[in-house]
Amino acid sequence: MKRSTQIVLWVIWLALLAWGITGVWRRFTEGHAPANYGSYVPWGLWVAAYIYFIGLSAGSFLLSCLIYVFGMRKLERVGRLALFTAALTLPMALICIWFDLGQMWRSYEVFTRAHWTSMMTWMVWLYSGYFVLILVELYVDMRPRRPDIDIERWEYRKRRTLRILGSIGVPLALAFHGGVGALFATLGAKPLWHSGLFPILFLTGALVSGGALILAIVSLMGNFGEEKRIEITRILSRIVLALLLFDLLLEWAELSIPMWYRVGPEYEALYDLLFGQYWWVFWVFHILLGSVIPAILLISRPTSRGAMIAAGGLIAVTFMAVRLNIVIPGQVLAPALQGLADAYQDPRLVFSYMPSLYEWSVVSFVAAGGIGAMYIGKRLLPLTQPSS
Repeated sequence: MKRSTQIVLWVIWLALLAWGITGVWRRFTEGHAPANYGSYVPWGLWVAAYIYFIGLSAGSFLLSCLIYVFGMRKLERVGRLALFTAALTLPMALICIWFDLGQMWRSYEVFTRAHWTSMMTWMVWLYSGYFVLILVELYVDMRPRRPDIDIERWEYRKRRTLRILGSIGVPLALAFHGGVGALFATLGAKPLWHSGLFPILFLTGALVSGGALILAIVSLMGNFGEEKRIEITRILSRIVLALLLFDLLLEWAELSIPMWYRVGPEYEALYDLLFGQYWWVFWVFHILLGSVIPAILLISRPTSRGAMIAAGGLIAVTFMAVRLNIVIPGQVLAPALQGLADAYQDPRLVFSYMPSLYEWSVVSFVAAGGIGAMYIGKRLLPLTQPSS
């Protein structure tokens, strides 16, 4: 990478971090007051960012399972990087939802005073087990060989251990991220969320966004030779393209039936989502920037480093629009009680929402922290060395 490009990237990162620090300071000193959500719209940008980063983590981990569990040896040099990405994006997600809590400093009580009938309790405990599992996998994969064990025996033991750990992690990742989708789907008062496809859409979205992020990182930071990079990016581009098309097919199935019959509150909410005031979030960010342009690049230039950085980065970054289109319209476009919006008058009692710059600054802090941690990890750890 050219030095001028590095300087530009450093300046952008420092600006994001500085802006993020101001947002975090305001969160600690002013609480939720500067945020734009209210009593009728209690879930905002930070909840969307939470499920976005959770999806990146689950998708990155499941991609690593192709290598460690299902033996896709051609992608072996991506395994550690995928595991590290999964381990990094999970805390980013939890920090986002931590900022959203009303009583941030009491979050530990989910461990000390757990209510096992609560889906939230199960999710947090699943996150904890999943995070520990990833750390153990990384340790097993990167620990140096003992001199008293020959290399073939050492590699056999390591592969077997990683296969066992990965096999345990697959149902964990499916359970906690599918569980997030199920948590939304069980809310019958929200027509946009009340769907049996929601858990599946969350899982396919995780695979698409997580796989795209790994493709972009490998293309940007991978240092394993041009021939090997081309081989890896060609395989990853095919996987990401297939997942993207499958996810769009499921999304079409989810949207097309209510739009075809044009009846009920779900149709009205979907019409506003697709053609209302914020139509551009779906059509510009999700479809054009996050699907059409990346698909063209994945098909036409799968071996180009720049094209794969652009395709993977566009899918991974713009998938935030998908998460926003899940969280926000589900609350704004279909009030549980008709006429509720006009029953009481107060600045916080409104069915409209647009994330404030304050909310974006907090997400900027989380993103800048994650990018910085990825850079440090890449410098200090052998993330792109082969497992054998």
